[in-house]
Amino acid sequence: MTTHAVDLSSLDALAPIYKASGDPLRLEILRVLRRDTFGVLELSHLFDMRQSGMSHHLKVMHKAGLLEPQREGNAIFYRRPLSLDSDKLADQTIRQVFETVDQVPLPSHLEEKIEAIRTQRANQSQVFFSRHAEQFREQQELIAAFDLYAEPVAELIRKRADKHPWQTALEIGPGEGAFLPTLAGLCDHVVALDNSRDMLAKATRTCIDERLNNVDLIEGDTDNLLARGDAFDLVVANMVLHHVPSPADIFLDAAALMNGSGCFVVSDLCSHDQDWAKDNCGDLWLGFEPEELTAWAADAGLTAGEQLFIGLRNGFQVQVREFWKTTTPG
Repeated sequence: MTTHAVDLSSLDALAPIYKASGDPLRLEILRVLRRDTFGVLELSHLFDMRQSGMSHHLKVMHKAGLLEPQREGNAIFYRRPLSLDSDKLADQTIRQVFETVDQVPLPSHLEEKIEAIRTQRANQSQVFFSRHAEQFREQQELIAAFDLYAEPVAELIRKRADKHPWQTALEIGPGEGAFLPTLAGLCDHVVALDNSRDMLAKATRTCIDERLNNVDLIEGDTDNLLARGDAFDLVVANMVLHHVPSPADIFLDAAALMNGSGCFVVSDLCSHDQDWAKDNCGDLWLGFEPEELTAWAADAGLTAGEQLFIGLRNGFQVQVREFWKTTTPG
């Protein structure tokens, strides 16, 4: 009797999933949300439909557990669920739906529209840093003082260097270059990559002042380094992810740019609700759930290692994470 009741309950949980996913448009939406997070207006634009119609589809999918909302200030974005229980039949079914639709490539017209949205987000970020380059440090420290996250990151990298010497390192988005002396002291060769010419000029000044002769500064993004075939033992992104249009892609690119036993070290904000950070600090995203970073890393073939969470007096929390291309060293 009990077994029969469990079976019925399981079937009741499966029905909404199959119903919600039994529509080609909704399957396309799931494909688009594989790594990205999009708002209702962005999804409406991607699929050339009215916002009311898109909202209906998203509501049905959310109710079935295929999507979950993510609040970014006053806007609602949608993503795939961060955690699925492998012991629950409903979650197993959702995972199978994802795995199946992910086998189908996105049509070129959707790829182009997604790239246009990412470009728009990137331009928004670049414009901010161009306008506020002179006040960069002051505005960043409205959220977190540099030393509060830089020192734990440096300590983690130094600790790993005892058993895992770093020869080459990449810092994505070095800002004013405040972390470059640390990397230059630990590695034979360092590359600093930034798409903001104004910020790169400040990082150049830091290298001159600190006499960092083993640092190359490059204007551009990770695509430039991938095209060159560069490879690094260590990749670092300090407080960068919340400024980039597609944070999940940074994990993919970092993995592609790392040597066989490379490590990706990230410091960034945990998810928060302080919307003023977008206008005052140029943030595109209001932090991230730790599960998001773990999921993006796994999708890129990286294994999560040590993690540290730092609570700040102003209500923000910073997470310092490491992700390895191979098994985490002891």
